[in-house]
Amino acid sequence: MNTEHESMEVDVLFVGGGPAGLAGAIRLMQKAAETGMNLEVAVIEKGAEIGAHSLSGAIMNPIALKELIPDFASQGCPIETTVRDDEFYFLTADRALRVPMTPSYLENQGYAVISLSRFCRWLAEIAEGMGVSILPGFAGKEVLYDPQTSAVIGVRTGDKGVGKDGTPRGNYEPGVDILAKVTVFGEGARGSLTKELTRKLHIQGLMPEVFETGIREVIELPEDHYFTTSFGNDLHFLGYPLGLDIPGGGFIYEMKDNQIALGYLTALSYSDPSLDPYEAFIRFKRHPFVSRIIAGGKVIEQGARTVSVGGWHTMPQLAVDGGLLVGAGAAIHHAPALKGIHTGMKSGMLAAETIHTALELGDFSQKTLGRYPEMLKESWLGRELYEGRNFSAALAKKMPARFIHLAAQYLNAGKGIRDMLPLEADCKTLKPAKGGIPDTLDSKCYDGVLVVDKLTGVYLSKTLHREDQPSHIVVGDPEICITRCYDMYRSPCTRFCPGNVYEIHVDEVTSRRELKLNPSNCLHCKTCDIKDPFGNVTWTCPEGGDGPGYRRG
Repeated sequence: MNTEHESMEVDVLFVGGGPAGLAGAIRLMQKAAETGMNLEVAVIEKGAEIGAHSLSGAIMNPIALKELIPDFASQGCPIETTVRDDEFYFLTADRALRVPMTPSYLENQGYAVISLSRFCRWLAEIAEGMGVSILPGFAGKEVLYDPQTSAVIGVRTGDKGVGKDGTPRGNYEPGVDILAKVTVFGEGARGSLTKELTRKLHIQGLMPEVFETGIREVIELPEDHYFTTSFGNDLHFLGYPLGLDIPGGGFIYEMKDNQIALGYLTALSYSDPSLDPYEAFIRFKRHPFVSRIIAGGKVIEQGARTVSVGGWHTMPQLAVDGGLLVGAGAAIHHAPALKGIHTGMKSGMLAAETIHTALELGDFSQKTLGRYPEMLKESWLGRELYEGRNFSAALAKKMPARFIHLAAQYLNAGKGIRDMLPLEADCKTLKPAKGGIPDTLDSKCYDGVLVVDKLTGVYLSKTLHREDQPSHIVVGDPEICITRCYDMYRSPCTRFCPGNVYEIHVDEVTSRRELKLNPSNCLHCKTCDIKDPFGNVTWTCPEGGDGPGYRRG
């Protein structure tokens, strides 16, 4: 399709309307106001509105927020509750054993429980009030480079109104080339543009990024619920159902209006191809202790996302000519504390301060923008990330080696027994399946109210995609899926996808297997892009505005 794309020019473009991009835009406008600089700053967001793709059952360390907006309380920051006390449990199949000592990095007293969706909308309102152009429904589809120098010069947004066959329909709208002196990539974990940029410019981290897939719900409880009598309102869980050899665990955070955020994370380093992270989540919910806490409740929202947890050694080069990488898309996440909001915000703020200097100098080269990773390293954010540099690599070890490595890291500020403990990419950890297709949970365990199946979860995420568009999930060779992948791993995509995007059908006459895709179910978690053992699946952005419609989470 030969299309002429219109262009618009801004001084600085932030790709992604999450905490990193929005905090960066706000900080840049603050610096501009201090120096009398007039700037055109834009934030594009692939969701239909800011916050639509922001999912987290979130406890926020307010350190970055206090730096950015000291009077955040008086400005109406939407805080759900404040953490009163932490409770840390080890689950067996039928018991909950409270751990007497909570690790220091999970001590959250005084921190804020927030709805990340609401929080991002609030940040966007502040940014817009400062003159930032907020553009939801614009999906970045392609990084634009200077043909002579390969410097980043902006982003092309996706076309709208393209049919399944790739031809324009009556409501066709070509994408726009948004040109900028500096482009800041803050797409979140496994961002498609960041992935492209990293490969083209060879700026990968020292080790491969590793991820966890989290399923999260907002549950409305009866008025006489567990937290009306329990002092602790921040609960974390290890053990059942994953056991000790697969990293992961659950959480429950109290929110206001008799609601809670409940979720379960499964590290994608697992080796058993029969594992289904969604079923692990359901088993966690059905544990006797957890089910007592949520008794009488109703799921009002559900979603899924991946979290980049590799940390310091997996971070790519953060500055290139004309571009910076911030937030979760750059593996900037404090894995030991299970927190990424304050780290993303601070990275965006440091990027903004670097950009302001570059604008004053009129120099947008990697040399000038390279001050950003230096500032990050020197800040409290750098110290925090560096201390957790070996945490995920230790978690990936089997017991008892895992405990030994973690204990050593706890005692010597993150170094552990061996510094730069190696990591293996999640797509390489699966072992061949044993036997046939594994059994799944009995359908009777789903009541449709408090315990819902995958498709009901998709409905509760308010996910919408225009059906008549090219699939944004690209399978390179479908034959691999029904032969090599099925024979070796029994098609793990049918289990690791939390939205039932992938199905294997068998023809009753020919007995031939066929892969069926349901891209309209996609929750944009990108687990498939990460875990596929053959690298045969590529996740790309669908039409701008499509995908989940989170409001509470």
